[in-house]
Amino acid sequence: MMGIRVAMTKTNASNFFEDFSLGQKIVHATPRTVTAGDQALHTALYGSRFAVQSSDEFAKAIGYPRSPLDDLLVFNIVFGKTVPDISLNAIANLGYAECVFLKAVYPGDTLSAQSEVIGLKENSNGKTGTVYVRSRGANQHGEDVLSFVRWVMVRKRDEKSAPPVAHVPELLKVANVKTEFPRVDTAKWNFELSGSPDGFDDYVIGEKIDHLDGVTVEEAEHQLATRLYQNTARVHFNQFAEVSGRFGRRLVYGGHVISLARALSFNGLANAFHIAGINAGRHAAPLFAGGTVFAWSEIVDKAPLPERDDVGALHIVTRATRDLPCSKFPTEDGTPEKPGVILELDYWALIPR
Repeated sequence: MMGIRVAMTKTNASNFFEDFSLGQKIVHATPRTVTAGDQALHTALYGSRFAVQSSDEFAKAIGYPRSPLDDLLVFNIVFGKTVPDISLNAIANLGYAECVFLKAVYPGDTLSAQSEVIGLKENSNGKTGTVYVRSRGANQHGEDVLSFVRWVMVRKRDEKSAPPVAHVPELLKVANVKTEFPRVDTAKWNFELSGSPDGFDDYVIGEKIDHLDGVTVEEAEHQLATRLYQNTARVHFNQFAEVSGRFGRRLVYGGHVISLARALSFNGLANAFHIAGINAGRHAAPLFAGGTVFAWSEIVDKAPLPERDDVGALHIVTRATRDLPCSKFPTEDGTPEKPGVILELDYWALIPR
């Protein structure tokens, strides 16, 4: 008896541009309980040294129940949840806006994610389109811990398919920070143990800081980092496919660059212990294994927080470069062939007053 051939439909090829619709809501798999082991691996990959995220005893002394997870570990895990549905077929992640960190996340918390499509626009080449989504990460209590908008260039399944009515959302240029992080007992803040004597009043608008150090990215570690976030984007892993792709090799995940830049910023911003919000983010040029990342920051504004006299917020623009030390504060974008700026991250960071 001949066997019956059945089409295999259980695997998921993810969404192409024409699969998205304005207002579409997507619940992402899978919930993730984040542990101290994840935090340890994050530290091993980036070398972040911020005291509040490094020491239970330091965190408890200033009023936290224990050391919270690194903000960018939380961001990248929530981001990773969205990839299989939003950007598995993406060519590039283009930018971020309106990112707010709402609550501290601790080892043992479980994170889940949902997204809403808030904008669509087919690109002029007719082969791709830009999808705008607002994604939210929540803890096991259903409380939002993180919210952000990002926009992604996604391939079309059928280049002849009719484009949707274009809608590009209007986004805030400055995130509306509404953090519910614990209050800080600034009298107990140990500036020797934190690594710097500088607090809110010691920074001036217009100040530029060269973070000095450089970190060379290895192929294995950027892939390990991306797996830590359960980010399945093929462009970061599949050399068999990428050898015939746009760059001919695997691309380093943009969140890896953000985390490296944040870790490097410790040298100069050691007491800027929490990211409260990201106003904008731009991946100016790709990074590949073998490239060395440097970073510098500019203080573009300062602000007290309503109803909080324990911490203030520094408005910081951090630029990361490839193969270009930052003693001269470079601003010119790099290219795959030319060293230069690969990331521009505009954010608010909390610092003791």
